[in-house]
Amino acid sequence: MKKYLICLDLDGTLLNDQKEIPPYTFEVLTTLQKQGHILMITTGRPFRASKPYYEQLHMRSPVVNFNGAYVHHPHDANFKTLHEQLDQALSLSILETLKKMKVKNIIAEVMDRVYIDRPDARLFEGFSMGNPKTEVGDICETLDENPTSILVEAEEYMIPRIKQALTRFYAENIEHRRWGAPFPVIEIVKRGISKATGIDYVRHYLNIERDAIIAFGDEDNDLEMIKYAKYGVAMDNAIDELKHVAHATTLSNNEDGIGIYLNDFFNLNLKRN
Repeated sequence: MKKYLICLDLDGTLLNDQKEIPPYTFEVLTTLQKQGHILMITTGRPFRASKPYYEQLHMRSPVVNFNGAYVHHPHDANFKTLHEQLDQALSLSILETLKKMKVKNIIAEVMDRVYIDRPDARLFEGFSMGNPKTEVGDICETLDENPTSILVEAEEYMIPRIKQALTRFYAENIEHRRWGAPFPVIEIVKRGISKATGIDYVRHYLNIERDAIIAFGDEDNDLEMIKYAKYGVAMDNAIDELKHVAHATTLSNNEDGIGIYLNDFFNLNLKRN
């Protein structure tokens, strides 16, 4: 039997709008796992915020967190962890540029440490999963290490301007992508890092051919992954750009899009209630 690596974005993809794995999709995924296929979470979230779903699916695979900046294996000490961080001096320069553009808020993450520029109960709740150590205050003063990622929250009309400025001044050193759910933000990571680079690293470790990779996504930060996978699948709720490059489009995250696509792909004949 050919073994497939099934790569799952979380927000807006595997998870419905209630942040749950729909029962039918869960049944399909666990059935495939029992057949020997490998499920892998590929997300912009840190591990602490993806761990509940990893455990719910009883995964024993590597995880791609921070959109490829952190690739690790919770159950295999022999797996060589990758952790690509932004240079602190570069990060402070970026932060100063962003502050001049009067963005709403800035968040920097280093594994389980979170820096939030301005107090915001909504943001704090969203980034508090797993009880990270949180620093709230002027991020240019509190950030004292190399961040894994920087997240920028801004008004919608400012997003294109911010992306343009980041490209103009820092293109040689960073990647920046737009997030959708749970917060509309721009994420900044080290140059050359993406979900695709994380998947490529893992597939070599697992000895999986590229033509046996299925990936699901919905947002800007899934573009490289969807183009990289042999079967890159966009959700119906995905951005148009992702649908354009995808191998196929399935139903939305609220309609068991992943479960229905995989049921048909593998001819499982599992019925959806």
